[in-house]
Amino acid sequence: MSTEGDLLHTVTADTISDGRRRLGKVMVWSSALLVAVLAFWQMAFETGRVGSGFDTWRPVLYAYVLWAFALCAAQVIVNGEKGKRTLFVLPAALFVISLVVFPLLFALYISFTDWNLASPAGPQPNGWDNMREMWKDGFYWNALKNMVYYVLAVSAEYVIAFGLALLLNAQIRARKFFRVVFLLPLMLSPVAVSWMIGKSMLEVRFGPISRVIRELGGEPSFFGSPEIARFMIMAMDAWTFIPFMMIMLLAGLQALPKEVLEASKVDGASGWQSFKEVIFPLMLPVSVTAIVIRVIFKLKLADIIINVTSGGPGGATDSVTSFIFREYRDRSNVGYGTLLAMVYLVLIIIFVTLLLKLVSRWMERPA
Repeated sequence: MSTEGDLLHTVTADTISDGRRRLGKVMVWSSALLVAVLAFWQMAFETGRVGSGFDTWRPVLYAYVLWAFALCAAQVIVNGEKGKRTLFVLPAALFVISLVVFPLLFALYISFTDWNLASPAGPQPNGWDNMREMWKDGFYWNALKNMVYYVLAVSAEYVIAFGLALLLNAQIRARKFFRVVFLLPLMLSPVAVSWMIGKSMLEVRFGPISRVIRELGGEPSFFGSPEIARFMIMAMDAWTFIPFMMIMLLAGLQALPKEVLEASKVDGASGWQSFKEVIFPLMLPVSVTAIVIRVIFKLKLADIIINVTSGGPGGATDSVTSFIFREYRDRSNVGYGTLLAMVYLVLIIIFVTLLLKLVSRWMERPA
């Protein structure tokens, strides 16, 4: 059926006058200027550069809402019917900006202040003092070093997850039962795992595993040595998230074309040859996706460390996130802790960007 002349499927270009276009631009730029002036004025008042200002940042928020309404209205005024299409996306984008960009800018401002919650003075600008303190903070750099160990542990988690996925994809007895059992750790929160295993089963004095070790003549010390403590944190975190990688890899295995696998069997390929030449290459996109997502989760590792070791012994198990948490909770050092978080955010962005670029180039290389 022809839709020629069907106005429901045809969007005609509106005739927009120059005066109407100027009105839309004036609405947007004047409201944007109001937001900028109020924001800079309030910032100058907060830093003591001017003597008058608002008690809160609420007027700046109201000005931003006014600018958002002006921007949405201007889309229709300037672009006509095409501008109405923009309204399906623009409000959501403005809402995301208000929830992400503004807190990020506020955190950037706090990063260069001396703000201790125990002090009634509030945030006081201190220039680059926080940055200089970070360069001399050995515990922060130790936490960054620990993150290298934690991220490298993802490779071992991937091998285990791939092995379990192959096992559950095979025709074994009680396969559905084992699928449910292996997914159980994923249903628990890391906080529950840390208390159930780290604080209960591995507790040195009364934990059941420690008692068994003492009965056998040994001396339990799961979190006394830096290396063993770090390994135990890795093990608990892996036990929680290996099922996540396993289920992704299992879904990829089940989506493999059966014809290719059957052809490899007909050609006389052994199980190892079939895995090396057929299954593993075909699983690379799924494998890369699972590893990248797991690395992103690993960069946020904190809850198990906070509940089990609090970063000890001597910072051996600290992650950057757990160290920043203690800066807030134990020392009430909001300014310095925020600077550490902002630096870590920049490092994560750089690392993940380089990782994705390397993965993309590796995937695009000729076979």
